[in-house]
Amino acid sequence: MARLDSFLKLVAEQQASDLHFHAGGVPMIRHDGDLMALPFRVLSELESRRLILEIVSADQKATLEREQQVDFVYALPEVGRFRASVFVQSRGLGAVFRVIRNHVPSLEELGLPPVLSQLVRLKNGLVLVTGPTGAGKSTTLAAMVREISATQSRHIITLEDPIEYVHEPQHGTITHREIGTHTESFASGLRAALRESSDVLVLGEMRDLETVLLALQAAETGVLVLGTLHTSSSAKAVERILDVIPEESREQARGTLSLVLRAVIAQRLAKLASGDSRIAVPEVLVNNWAIGNLIRENKVHQIEGQLQSSGAGAGSQGFDTALLRYVQQGLIAPEEAVRLASQPEAMRRLIGEGALEE
Repeated sequence: MARLDSFLKLVAEQQASDLHFHAGGVPMIRHDGDLMALPFRVLSELESRRLILEIVSADQKATLEREQQVDFVYALPEVGRFRASVFVQSRGLGAVFRVIRNHVPSLEELGLPPVLSQLVRLKNGLVLVTGPTGAGKSTTLAAMVREISATQSRHIITLEDPIEYVHEPQHGTITHREIGTHTESFASGLRAALRESSDVLVLGEMRDLETVLLALQAAETGVLVLGTLHTSSSAKAVERILDVIPEESREQARGTLSLVLRAVIAQRLAKLASGDSRIAVPEVLVNNWAIGNLIRENKVHQIEGQLQSSGAGAGSQGFDTALLRYVQQGLIAPEEAVRLASQPEAMRRLIGEGALEE
């Protein structure tokens, strides 16, 4: 048993989400979004290196030495699986371990809007799940894959770095491929997937030009593509896709994206009013003629206003609208909604000063 396993076991027992293990600092866990120090000494450079490298394979060490960072999944029998990010930092070696829950939640368990169940029944197109790091994008994506597998007989191919949730197929079949282990890159995995009779492609992240272009091609030629991006809103996700495209090709890309984009789910996590967990708060942008026209006409900056004015497709909702609904349902506290709101003062007025003072 590796010495680091005792820390990971504690993370699982405390139902925390992360373990932060850095040279020059005290080990910390993240619980409901907040970092808390563990009752342990400050880790020396030598100590952190020994503890971390004890669970790193020879191939992973080679990657770490070459790139100064490496990502992988570490499985601890009878405890759980962890997504590990090991990296070199100013005080020595550091690592962050994210808990991967054994249970793949359903869309209903996550409290996500019904429109997501409709999106996963689409036969083709591009659906993006976006949000900052730690916003639950991978969990939402896994719930969507679970819904497809439970209700449809389709070939799902996932491309991840590394593989997180492992799905047992219910109908159809699921192929899991890990970047660096089963295929060289997202782009090479995507090219192969187009020849592998895929119905659904799941991309852990759309990072570069080639991946974006291949994803658009797949969505255009009859595959449902589910992908993630690191952006704070649905409008910024559209901007990010287009910004990757060289300027001389951008006009054509805008036309393609306006047609193949089905929806963007941009989410953040909010603390439940009960204080015992967090919930995903989703902004949902469903493409329609008006949104597609803004993309084609290079007026992406107007998407946010269109979304807030209910000018987006049926099933769309702004982030602040979702926050207010959760306050009204008693799921999150008014103070939490104001803290997270895109327009805090407007949220304060909608909730009412009285509710905030109680």
